[in-house]
Amino acid sequence: MPVVRTKAILERAFEERYGVAAINVVDELTMEAVLAAAEELRAPVIVQTSVKHVVMTGVGVMYAMWRELTKTITVPVALHLDHCPDRTLISECLAAGWSSVLFDASKLTVEENMRQCIEVVAEARRHGADVEGEIEGFKRTEEMTGDEAEHVQSLKTVVEFVQATGVDVFAPAIGNAHGVYATTPHLDSQRVTDIVEATGIPVALHGGTGMTPEQFSDLISRGCAKVNISTALKIAFMKSGYEYMSAHPGEYDPPAIFKAQRGAVMDMARHHIRLFGSEGKAWA
Repeated sequence: MPVVRTKAILERAFEERYGVAAINVVDELTMEAVLAAAEELRAPVIVQTSVKHVVMTGVGVMYAMWRELTKTITVPVALHLDHCPDRTLISECLAAGWSSVLFDASKLTVEENMRQCIEVVAEARRHGADVEGEIEGFKRTEEMTGDEAEHVQSLKTVVEFVQATGVDVFAPAIGNAHGVYATTPHLDSQRVTDIVEATGIPVALHGGTGMTPEQFSDLISRGCAKVNISTALKIAFMKSGYEYMSAHPGEYDPPAIFKAQRGAVMDMARHHIRLFGSEGKAWA
């Protein structure tokens, strides 16, 4: 199966109430490992790229990696640009062929965010791509104070934003954060239900690493069709490399350490695909 639109992947997941793993990769090895896990488990998957890694690698090189690694893919996959406030980079990625982008204008006023997001959606449509929107920024876990779920925009504001911009998926703040949680986060799951019922579009769950299986199951059942995983990949990638070098001191064999890291990333991807209920959900 060729690369498909992000919206096509999420609409099915939203309707059937399973979650699609949206996993941030950092290089060719991790991109290939995530795709291999999805292929093995016959699962749709969204490969995410951060601004930092796209800029470091280069738009052309990153997309060339994606194009080559998906030539023989037989499960639904999409390429997503995560948390990007840079309109120029968004334009470059859309023109190159990214399936979707998250326009992160959460530091702007809601009104300015909305104005620019309307433009981003129009630009994405010209390229046959989709857009994720957000109006509330996400903290790092080390910055959390415990009352994050209380400092959010009203449901009315969310609905106005979604309807005005035409975004395909919305990322709300529900007490979640990026990074590793010190304790199980307190999440406002009812807010997901309220947003889904009021807008009719899928919700993207950010800050997934470290949430409990019960939290994932509950939130996915409420409409979180896209579940972001980033820190878990970084931990698997870095820890496996460290453990390999610790177990083989003085052996400087890059292919051997790459094999260990690929295996660890595949295990991480398999775990989340199964946890979110998307194993076997590929369609012909």
